[in-house]
Amino acid sequence: MNRADYWVCIPGCGSTILARPVLAWRMTSLTAARTDSELLDANRHFYNALWSDARLIEPESFNTWPLVRSLLAPAQRRLEVAPGLRPRLPIEGTQFIDISVPALAKLRARGGSGALGSITALPYGDEVFDLICAFDVIEHVDDDERALAELSRVAAPGAALLTSMPLHPAQWSGFDDFVGHRRRYEPTELKPKLARHGFAVERSAVFGMQPKSSRLVDLGMWFLIHRRERAMWWYNRVMMPLGVRFQKPLALAEGLIDTAQVAEVLLLCRASISRGRPSAL
Repeated sequence: MNRADYWVCIPGCGSTILARPVLAWRMTSLTAARTDSELLDANRHFYNALWSDARLIEPESFNTWPLVRSLLAPAQRRLEVAPGLRPRLPIEGTQFIDISVPALAKLRARGGSGALGSITALPYGDEVFDLICAFDVIEHVDDDERALAELSRVAAPGAALLTSMPLHPAQWSGFDDFVGHRRRYEPTELKPKLARHGFAVERSAVFGMQPKSSRLVDLGMWFLIHRRERAMWWYNRVMMPLGVRFQKPLALAEGLIDTAQVAEVLLLCRASISRGRPSAL
């Protein structure tokens, strides 16, 4: 997901999830009952609805831009997976892949190149890209190992991968169900999981803007279900602009930060220059 919308993305879902009652403003856990196709449909419905009514935010607006800018190079081949309308890489000259037709249409209108597809089946050759961005997407797919294998396959030796992952399964909430998460990660599994696919963590930082208060999440979900047009108005004109304006600068650290109190982490990874291709999964 992109998504930089962490809490402000709450107003923007028009999916089958909305047909389920929200009792006492709480979403019960739906993930265990979803098949792979149901999860994909839930994510597609969520983001088609969100991006149909949302505005494209330029990459320079986000707190990730200084990091991205430091990674840019001439004649660089770039890929961003599932950007929605919150791309972090420069729009012109970047290949975008997303499951949302409305998002791709708006990116193309700004000069981007887009393809409809999934992170688990990237429509590109091997070792094609020097810089890859995949924020808030790996946790949305059923087979995250295949997703990482695909990112590894299309990454050139020494390529940079920017990604993010929500942490601490014990912190699972209605927000995770609502936005189509499949999982949260134990911090101790991140580095070994990435290493299996030829990626080493170079730097990391606290990421995301989901509120600590579950009441805010519940309130956002209630308004989206019962007052969708008003919720989208507030999202586009108030919530998102405020979220962008009051972003904190990324506090990057070498290696993996202390994640004890961190709900989501940004990871800058590097593909091994001499790596064996991960086995097929």
